[in-house]
Amino acid sequence: MPIRPFRPTSPGRRNATGHTFSEITKKRPEKRLLAPRKQRAGRGQDGRISIRHRGGGHKRRVRLIDFRRDKAGVPGRVAAIEYDPGRSARIALVFYADGDKRYMLAPDRLQVGDTVLSATDAPIAPGNSLPLSAIPVGTQVHCVELQPGRGGQLGRSAGTSIQLMAKESGYALLRLPSGEMRQVLESCRATVGSVGNPEHAQLKLGKAGRARHRGRRPQVRGSAMNPVDHPHGGGEGKAPIGLPGPKTPWGKPALGYRTRSNKRTSTFIVRRRGRRRR
Repeated sequence: MPIRPFRPTSPGRRNATGHTFSEITKKRPEKRLLAPRKQRAGRGQDGRISIRHRGGGHKRRVRLIDFRRDKAGVPGRVAAIEYDPGRSARIALVFYADGDKRYMLAPDRLQVGDTVLSATDAPIAPGNSLPLSAIPVGTQVHCVELQPGRGGQLGRSAGTSIQLMAKESGYALLRLPSGEMRQVLESCRATVGSVGNPEHAQLKLGKAGRARHRGRRPQVRGSAMNPVDHPHGGGEGKAPIGLPGPKTPWGKPALGYRTRSNKRTSTFIVRRRGRRRR
């Protein structure tokens, strides 16, 4: 799907780009596959802000996506490609042979009328879901499970693909888009192909208003705050950050400082992301 520039009728339009939506075939979503989405403005279950700079935005409804792909052996026909305001990828409306209707992430090159299948012996074709044990080494996959039956968690954003590198001792070795090498059980399911809408990364909002429509609020620089509010704040005029380097608002090192500490899953990570390759 190409990216189109806007006519420079205003300063905000001059540097903005947008999608053509040429692949969208159905405008109104399936009613029974919708759910209300309550505005929480970046707050957790205790009501406290866990993600800053969130709030407002256009009202949305959640599309119920089938991440588990548990329709074993039932073929489905892609009836439409739709827009989902809650994610960067497009979604596909699938009509199954038993009369059920479900949404799934639309892989690249998936078109209306194509058949998708979730089975161990399904063909290696975009949109088909198989266990990692049945997928050949070197295949590009997405929507990969971390635990069998839990549903796809890895590789769900637009243009994302994960490469199956090897299989050994009941585990599959995956190379994630970040460069991380991770082991996952071979019984976990994955969908063949890469996620569609790869041009999403080239989108330019052009003005602050388009970010506000998405629920993004302004971010204030730490150097513009007072010392009580941020480690970078205070001083006369434009003061530098100083040593020992940039800090988060809570005083921890920023820009490259590793904070991951999960002993339960660290054994499955063969190579962490961000390391310089030799």
